[in-house]
Amino acid sequence: MGKASFARLLEPGSIGKVKTRNRIIKTASGSSFVEPTGFISERMIAYYENLARGGVGLLIVESCGVEYPLGVQHLPVQLHLSDDKYIPSYKKLTDAVHRQGCPVFIQFQHAGPWNPTGKLPKRDTRASSTLTAEELPGGAFDVPRGLSHDEVFTYIDIWVKAMERAAKAGFDGGEVNGSACHFINTFFSRIWNRRDDEYGPQSLENRARFMGAVIREAKRRIGQGFAITCLYNVAEYGHEKGTTFEEGIKLAKYLEAAGVDAIQVRVHDYHHRDGMLQPDRFIYPEPPPNLPKELDWSQNGRGAWVPLAAAVKKTVSVPVFCAGRLDPVMGEHLLRQGKLDFVGMTRRLLADPELPRKVAEGRTEDITPCIGCLHCIDVRNQNKPVECVVNPRLGREQEYVLRPAQRQKKVVVVGGGLAGMEAALLAARKGHEVRLWEKEPRLGGLVPLASLVKELQMDDLLSWIRYYEVQLRQAGVKVETSKKAGPSTIEAYQPDVLIIGTGPLHDKLEIPGINRREVKTMAALHNELKFYLKILHPPVLARLTRLWMPVGKRVVVIGGAIHGCQLAEFLIKRRRRVTIVHSGEALAEGIPLEDQMRLLPWFDRKGIPRYTGVKYEEITDEGLVITTREGERKTLKADTYIVALPMLPNTEGVKELGHQAKETYAIGSCVRSGLMVDAVGDGARLGYLMLGD
Repeated sequence: MGKASFARLLEPGSIGKVKTRNRIIKTASGSSFVEPTGFISERMIAYYENLARGGVGLLIVESCGVEYPLGVQHLPVQLHLSDDKYIPSYKKLTDAVHRQGCPVFIQFQHAGPWNPTGKLPKRDTRASSTLTAEELPGGAFDVPRGLSHDEVFTYIDIWVKAMERAAKAGFDGGEVNGSACHFINTFFSRIWNRRDDEYGPQSLENRARFMGAVIREAKRRIGQGFAITCLYNVAEYGHEKGTTFEEGIKLAKYLEAAGVDAIQVRVHDYHHRDGMLQPDRFIYPEPPPNLPKELDWSQNGRGAWVPLAAAVKKTVSVPVFCAGRLDPVMGEHLLRQGKLDFVGMTRRLLADPELPRKVAEGRTEDITPCIGCLHCIDVRNQNKPVECVVNPRLGREQEYVLRPAQRQKKVVVVGGGLAGMEAALLAARKGHEVRLWEKEPRLGGLVPLASLVKELQMDDLLSWIRYYEVQLRQAGVKVETSKKAGPSTIEAYQPDVLIIGTGPLHDKLEIPGINRREVKTMAALHNELKFYLKILHPPVLARLTRLWMPVGKRVVVIGGAIHGCQLAEFLIKRRRRVTIVHSGEALAEGIPLEDQMRLLPWFDRKGIPRYTGVKYEEITDEGLVITTREGERKTLKADTYIVALPMLPNTEGVKELGHQAKETYAIGSCVRSGLMVDAVGDGARLGYLMLGD
């Protein structure tokens, strides 16, 4: 699609007195790149400067605490503009973003009672009111201490002082985060607010009073040139006292009256720990029966919040925006419809910081697609630096710099999976002559098979492979599919560099009865699916498997890590009665925590028996015999037994081909059996750091 197709998206805009380059806003998301001392790191500066360089209209820096949690040693997890000593450090960040011609805001937040990872140290938790453990609306919260009337004014001052420091550090504006179950939302929400003063739940005006006071006082002290946006829950679901859609719309009027320059809307749900931070994953593994009717679920959760944003936009005159897996095409459409004033993006800009520039240049086919896998969220939930599966350069902007090779080499890459494609692409972009040989008819390795199981991500995963195909072609890589590499073929080409990225091996289960006809290995199942994929596209094959599969009605899945649990999910959706047995202690290893917390309760609702810590004994006419964790011998009867153990590194290719070139590298599943992020990371590490001379 050309530049003209995105005329509204590329149009400059205004938030208060701040001019934006276009209508794309990089919304706040954590990076964990802050120094342990609380100062901004060079890594964080490079990360945000790279985002600004990509052409985004406005960049909102990640959540920043307004005070330092009492009794907590600093963790490299969140910014804290709680002291003037941090200002020079933050000024380096704003200078870097401004060098790229991009305005920059910072989001201010106080976690209040919310402790989303469960791994953060305990602190003196604050909220609008004191609640007991029994009164908390879920397990993701610490018991909060309510503020006295005098403390309310103290905290208004704390918020405003943090914003004053931001202005001195060169930020063009600040966002006040009153969403999710953070501190300010405990004033908005009747679930939390039990006060009997003018900040109590007796009226909407009272509930909005705290955020309104922060906005008014910040405008008074800093001036109108410092733009202020706010982020709040337009609706809360899953609790009888939650903010209703109608209430949330009216709250926007009070925020506008307080002087806010723009409003970002969000939704919270108390059925799950993360609420509805990722609406596209809210419907995983299946849409719940209680999908909020006010939201838009027509695109599998993408843009789910838009109807609420549109309703708020009709109520106020200041700009309104939201995020939620919006993409450029959706964004342009919504802007033209008048439902949004700006388009919020987070994960898509982590996947490709150059997305805005590529849209402006009419190069949408060059945009690296976000696959919606939640890996970026998962590592943050573990208080680790953010990573992206499809963008291995994220957070390594200083280290991963693509420099032209000093001399051109002939490079052969064996294996067209993720590791091989990434290495081949970077080698070609460095100026090498690259050939990529893949034994299967299509590129992508196991990704097309994975897309069958990960149905909600199918389009994204297949788009990722198409992206690689386009980029490899543009870079001049000579791709040959259905070509099996051997010593003679490699010797005939005489490469200077050989990169071996063949796929993993399937682990074998050696117990009596494993060769019975009712037992299927993942290797056999993969071979069957690969045969069908030669003639059918994954979406077609996925639909056909709902009608027929070479699998019985009762299935025991042997192995409960990522492969086994995702296979079980796939089979359950095809009306199989599944039992999962696992020799490990915990199920679903390798699946992001947020998805685990939806998948495992879904197994419960489906009545799926699960056994962990078992020993596999044998398979007889009576069934699979196991010894349970408690030492009980148990026999599980099924029509089909599927061995779904974790993959193993494939060292065979290295042994066969490893001496065919002076410079040889083994990457991906040749070296270790890992996840997609590991495969892409291996290819990137080789391409950026080791193929220069």
